[in-house]
Amino acid sequence: MLTFEEKQAIIESYPELTKKDVSMKRVNYHYLDSKFDKTVVVQHLHPNGNAFVYVADVPGYEPDGRGLVNVREASEAELRQTIEDAIKGLSESGADREPVEEVWLDGSNSKLELKEELDAWNVYHGLNLEDSFGDYQEAVDYLKEEGFRKVGDDGVIG
Repeated sequence: MLTFEEKQAIIESYPELTKKDVSMKRVNYHYLDSKFDKTVVVQHLHPNGNAFVYVADVPGYEPDGRGLVNVREASEAELRQTIEDAIKGLSESGADREPVEEVWLDGSNSKLELKEELDAWNVYHGLNLEDSFGDYQEAVDYLKEEGFRKVGDDGVIG
């Protein structure tokens, strides 16, 4: 596990982030150029090494209800990737980025596609709309509950 000082050095290597001290010796880092009301990228970096990164609606993450993932055990590469993904998520409006399209398979090799369309997350079986969700995490939760797993860019089921 990276120490508080190591994590802080990594986070502070991103000049677009602004440091703000909070209670109990914790530190937040904000992305002030965010295209959204939300500006916090790293929340509550604590001297014990615990911290959270805001990745709501960023594909590939399973955030909690607040849109945060814990990076306490993250390696340097994982922490950097998560921070970069968070900044990218806050810097791009829906019109600025490519919409997400993912393939999901179940144990019987039934295929569903998850597509981001017009501020909705739609699940398709072939050409048929199976269901529609308001955010990425809701759609992912549904797919997992139904026994599906995402197929990665490399074709490996994750």
